[in-house]
Amino acid sequence: MKSPPPPRELTSVPRFSDRVFRGVVTSGGLSSLVILGLIFAFLTYQGFSVLRSQGFYFITGSEWALITDDAGNMIADQTKFGIAAMLIGTILCSLVAVVIAVPISVFSALFLNFYASPRLKKFMVAVIDLMAAFPSILFGLWGFFVLMPSVEYWGKLLHKYLGFIPFFKMEVPVFTRSPFVAGVVLAVMIIPIITSVAREIFSQTPLDRVQAAYALGATRWAMIKAVALPYGRSGVVGGAMLGLGRAMGETVAVYTVLNIVYQVNWHILVGAGGNVASMILLKFGDAGPAEIKALMAAGLVLFLLTLIVNSIANFIVKRTGKSGR
Repeated sequence: MKSPPPPRELTSVPRFSDRVFRGVVTSGGLSSLVILGLIFAFLTYQGFSVLRSQGFYFITGSEWALITDDAGNMIADQTKFGIAAMLIGTILCSLVAVVIAVPISVFSALFLNFYASPRLKKFMVAVIDLMAAFPSILFGLWGFFVLMPSVEYWGKLLHKYLGFIPFFKMEVPVFTRSPFVAGVVLAVMIIPIITSVAREIFSQTPLDRVQAAYALGATRWAMIKAVALPYGRSGVVGGAMLGLGRAMGETVAVYTVLNIVYQVNWHILVGAGGNVASMILLKFGDAGPAEIKALMAAGLVLFLLTLIVNSIANFIVKRTGKSGR
């Protein structure tokens, strides 16, 4: 018979291994902040001259015109760089994606946690996690060749029955390659992200509250409305904001299905628009040194916009988390 192991000595003084582990964990946590800081510094350094010369026009203007002389040098007082059209397109496509993705994701997460059998849940979780790892170009090609004909039919229905609303109004009935199509593709891309976050939160619903609801005679759906949804509200909001950040920064999928036109477009069914990331992709290959600096400035604006969205998400999660629990 083996003797029991000696009791571990308890001490308040951290051992060498504890100090090493703490240093590794701290370094890993700080590395993300350092990388973000370096990205911000690089974009600021490259694009500051354009932001200084263009001023607020860079955010409020909708003209992108690089004027050069015969020698190819940029004429500063005639050149205009404005990304308002692309910013509006970024927000429009992202909002369409979130409006479509959030209800589907929430109901999917509730089904997986409270209705699906263990075998079905395991299979669907594997599929959802696999979808989250798909490259963006696959979603773009699928959206262009498979989804676009169906979305074109949905666009016609929206225009027919909701055309009196400005967002769904259009003059020329051409429904392909519109922000609505791009929003649907982005929604398919962010559904796995929001579903995974919401599923993890709903799975942590306190068992005593669930059993108390059943003991009071609540049905499964009544328990979900009274217990699971209030408890998981912060997770749903956090997942939605995480998906929104992913949608705002998406490049290849939007570039594939959206007709990139440099004009302000508030109508989601009109085949014109774009977003900041796809505009950078479109112009970067043929850009000269001056235009590259302008594209860096556009990247800086997108970086700050995403950072603001994430900060708002953290604030909302804290507020809803307190009220939900």
